[in-house]
Amino acid sequence: MKWNQLLTRESQTKEGNMQRHFSGVSIRQIDDATRQVELSFSSEEPYERWFGPEILSHEPGAVDLTRINEIGCLLYNHNRDKVIGRIDEAWLDGNRAKALVTFDDDESDKIYKKVKSGTLKGVSVGYQVDSWEEVQAGKVSSNNKFIGPCSIALRWYPYEISIVSIPADPSVGVGRSRKKEEEKQHYNNVHCN
Repeated sequence: MKWNQLLTRESQTKEGNMQRHFSGVSIRQIDDATRQVELSFSSEEPYERWFGPEILSHEPGAVDLTRINEIGCLLYNHNRDKVIGRIDEAWLDGNRAKALVTFDDDESDKIYKKVKSGTLKGVSVGYQVDSWEEVQAGKVSSNNKFIGPCSIALRWYPYEISIVSIPADPSVGVGRSRKKEEEKQHYNNVHCN
């Protein structure tokens, strides 16, 4: 049975896709003239699912950014009817994925102002996993970075980025201060138990 078939409704959308929330941010780059914001939308920080810790690998070849770069949208709270902008570019930067997004002028204005003021800081990503590595308790992952128990998404692709009001992962979001990123380096050899 595939892992995405085992997920509960709380962690999976109707289509079988997954979402992951990120927070703990400070605005890194915002261009008020163009309404562009740079943000991080995924990391390798473990995220607790009902089946145990989940890790999104950012190793070379693990993340396929094709779809998000070609047709991905910026949403509000994963609501497909609340498109608030476009994704101009998504890229990998070490063990995290980042994007340059542009907020639309119309309905997104309230959300843009809240991001700009720092009221809304959370970011979430909608993604699909194609391949998993299940690491048993006390065992080491194939890349020697993680100790189980944990499930590692070895091949996955993001398809939307959302600005969210209630995030889960404190390591990424709308900007990040360099000091906070350096403090999170201990996750390079994280124990997932």
